[in-house]
Amino acid sequence: MRIGRYVFPEPVFLAPMAGITDKPFRLLCRELGAGHAVSEMVTSRPELRDSVKSRSRTDHRGEPGPVHVQIAGADPAQMADAARYNVDLGADLIDINMGCPAKKVCNKLAGSSLLRDEKLVGAIIDAVVNAVNVPVTLKTRTGWDAEHRNIVSVGRLAEAAGIAAITLHGRTRNDFYAGSAEHDSLKRLRDAVTVPLVANGDIDCPHRARAVLAQTGADAVMIGRAARSRPWLPGRIAAVLAGRDDPGEPEPIRKRDILRRLVAAQHAFYGEERGVRMARKHIGWQLEAFAPGAEERRIILKAAHAREQLALLDEFFERRILVSQAA
Repeated sequence: MRIGRYVFPEPVFLAPMAGITDKPFRLLCRELGAGHAVSEMVTSRPELRDSVKSRSRTDHRGEPGPVHVQIAGADPAQMADAARYNVDLGADLIDINMGCPAKKVCNKLAGSSLLRDEKLVGAIIDAVVNAVNVPVTLKTRTGWDAEHRNIVSVGRLAEAAGIAAITLHGRTRNDFYAGSAEHDSLKRLRDAVTVPLVANGDIDCPHRARAVLAQTGADAVMIGRAARSRPWLPGRIAAVLAGRDDPGEPEPIRKRDILRRLVAAQHAFYGEERGVRMARKHIGWQLEAFAPGAEERRIILKAAHAREQLALLDEFFERRILVSQAA
């Protein structure tokens, strides 16, 4: 798949997810085989650029390229300025967020709420595309609600304004994450535009990825929530789509090593206090998938120090691995 001057041999991308796909998680997923990873959402508001959260989200030191940064906002001039600012910090591609369904984003008329105002959609895309000399992509949803699915008109508008690729999550904003993603809208969009398309929503295994690509004619898939508990999933899907053997789910000891590396990377990236807090969500997701409802998981989540957090993880997996070997 090609986006502007960049070629992606493995058409399996990690989705931008605020508070989840930070640099340690992106690096891990890339190492495990993801073909590409888009950064978590960065606000376009200039007064927030020096906040602790924004500084960590715009830190791309040591990150393999191309660096793809997602920006969010509702003011065309601010969005253009944010694009320039992030390119100056190392972004090789800019992604415009018009898909986030969160109320705190939509209440500011950003994210997927923009789909209700196609004139503003056009103004934002035009401003950002003309502000930078790097490819600009769009991540969006099928519409505001089931009665107003306007992705075809939004897609045509985006293509005319110079968008280099579109990622479509197969839900409306009012769906949030309920029900099943529908990909019929992506097929209609494929018939309407020529820009590269990325399919997103409920792609949680190689079989599903292959079926969605065949159904829609999309050029790539993007993995979101399914990767939270299985950061190896994008790489597994990439292997199958490339015609290689399905590596399957990792053995327990491999899962331990993957999670331990991520937790240690969080500690190093954020510092101990914040790193322990940030690691908790990843520990929760991965251990819940590994051992649903385990009381041990709740004990680990209470750890307040880096060494304690890692030691409890080691003890958890040591018990689980011994049990699996005994069985």
